[in-house]
Amino acid sequence: MGAVVGRGGAEFDRDITPDAALEVLGRAPGVVVTDVPNPLQATGRDEVFVGRVRRDQAAAEGKGLNLFVVGDNLRKGAALNAVQIAEELLKRR
Repeated sequence: MGAVVGRGGAEFDRDITPDAALEVLGRAPGVVVTDVPNPLQATGRDEVFVGRVRRDQAAAEGKGLNLFVVGDNLRKGAALNAVQIAEELLKRR
């Protein structure tokens, strides 16, 4: 079983709501939006699971989010990310 990451945070230049973030994440390839991401869901899979998106009370009003992110780090690491970024760049040519 791979090592699993379970929490993250982000700050933005512009205001963003949890609903807006979930809408964007839901359209992103390789991202699965779920109510409560579970590390067992991610084991052995390339997708990253995201959920429990909330406003970050420590960030400037409307500029930060906290979220749970889980993924199988043995599968979803730098090498797979590099390949997926290259594939996306080729599609956009």
